[in-house]
Amino acid sequence: MADSAAMETLCGRSLVGFSDAMGDGEAFRAVNPADGAELEPAYHSATPAELDRAAGLAAKAFDSYRALPAHARAEFLRDIATRIEKIGEPLVLRATAESGLPAARIQGETARTCHQLRLFADVVAEGSWVGARIDPALPDRKPLPRPDIRSMLRPLGPAAVFAASNFPLAFSVAGGDTASALAAGCPVVVKAHASHPGTSELIGRAIRDSARHLGLHEGVFSLLFDAGTAIGTALVQHSSIKAVGFTGSRAGGRALMRAASARQEPIPFYAEMSSTNPVFVLPGAMRERAEQIAAGLHTSMTLGAGQFCTKPGLVMLPSGAPAQFAQKLAELVAGSPAFTMLNRGICSTYRSGVQKRIGSARLVASGMDDAGAGLHSAAALFETSADKFLRDPELADELFGPATLLIQSDNRNQLLEMARQLEGHLTATIHGTEQDLADYRDLLAILETKVGRIIFNGFPTGVEVSHAMVHGGPWPSTSDSRTTSVGTMAILRFARPVCYQGLPDASLPPELQNANPHGIWRMFDGKLTREAM
Repeated sequence: MADSAAMETLCGRSLVGFSDAMGDGEAFRAVNPADGAELEPAYHSATPAELDRAAGLAAKAFDSYRALPAHARAEFLRDIATRIEKIGEPLVLRATAESGLPAARIQGETARTCHQLRLFADVVAEGSWVGARIDPALPDRKPLPRPDIRSMLRPLGPAAVFAASNFPLAFSVAGGDTASALAAGCPVVVKAHASHPGTSELIGRAIRDSARHLGLHEGVFSLLFDAGTAIGTALVQHSSIKAVGFTGSRAGGRALMRAASARQEPIPFYAEMSSTNPVFVLPGAMRERAEQIAAGLHTSMTLGAGQFCTKPGLVMLPSGAPAQFAQKLAELVAGSPAFTMLNRGICSTYRSGVQKRIGSARLVASGMDDAGAGLHSAAALFETSADKFLRDPELADELFGPATLLIQSDNRNQLLEMARQLEGHLTATIHGTEQDLADYRDLLAILETKVGRIIFNGFPTGVEVSHAMVHGGPWPSTSDSRTTSVGTMAILRFARPVCYQGLPDASLPPELQNANPHGIWRMFDGKLTREAM
């Protein structure tokens, strides 16, 4: 259980602007997955009136927040990061108690959260992300003159963000969706995850304190709790919300996506959902380092109890794969300790999924289990043939937890056919030699149409927060394959292009003015430049 110092800061109520909610909604408590104990304090679901006030405040904050100079938004993001770091040990204690994750994981996730806030601050301060384009007037062009045309990205409006269960910090209240939306100039209303409300409140208070300290409109940030799904659905349907960021299950994502599209004014819904992240081991790599790949695969599939959206859940093996590969992986799985799952729902779904798969694939090995009071599950390794995999689409379903499925192909064409039949995923991994890549050029071409990130001789768990990273993919891994939820391109989800034709210079946004006062890169008459006009 988190210490008393952390407890004293928690009130168990939603944060609506600069005010704490009254706390009249349904009560619920976080559960420590390690021992099943309920944690104090009790949390109260937001009421419809509190949701309406939060969304209304966000709408009122939009005009002043989007008008902030870029350096002011950057200062906000950096100040949030500093305040999160200052929470220190109480944050680690509460997050470990609510998630069952080790302290080192929480500390690493805190560092990642603060890094991405500062990375977006740098992007906003530099300014070129707005994609400014200027086509100067051509008054003498024949047969018709060209008017002065300028365009750039502008923020969409208040955004709703849904916190994820498996990342209580990096994909939660101050995670990538919130950071990118705030960076773009959008006020944010976060729907906290019920599994880690105390962690969410600590982070939410840091964001609120920063907004108050910097003199921002109180509607720039609100945090809503809910024991169920009603508040989340109503938030997506609220007329003041103009975009949504979601990380979670396919079922939850699809339900909210339908709600977003059924509105009188449909809005963009950016969901990162399920993925089994196939791994292809090609012949040369299998001959050279079968046991090394097996060891790395075991680490990746059990990392975080397999509760990562990038966990490798399918492993495609070449014809004639040596027996020591599966033997080594089976030994490692059998020796795996019991894993603590994040919450009751995930634990139950994983256990039932393992039992269901036993009916359709061969269980090669299972790890240790724990019959104690906590939410524990065992690792599982399955295998099947390519013929059966191609006939049974359910074998490709995500099994969220420390399990993976080995699929033995009979020949090269069968391996390629399995790749062709894949649905959309976040990642695909190829283990091979340079000769393998030359021999399997068509595999790489297929995977480019199936995933958002292709890894060579590595493993998919571990997503670098950087400018080039893509954490997205074709349906159903995400709702929009053109986007990413990690990396600086995530900011593009919360903005839209606006064109200004024939406006006088003084009426244009600074990014489009002739003098280029911010010194950003712009496309002027088809050429990139930072020069003033």
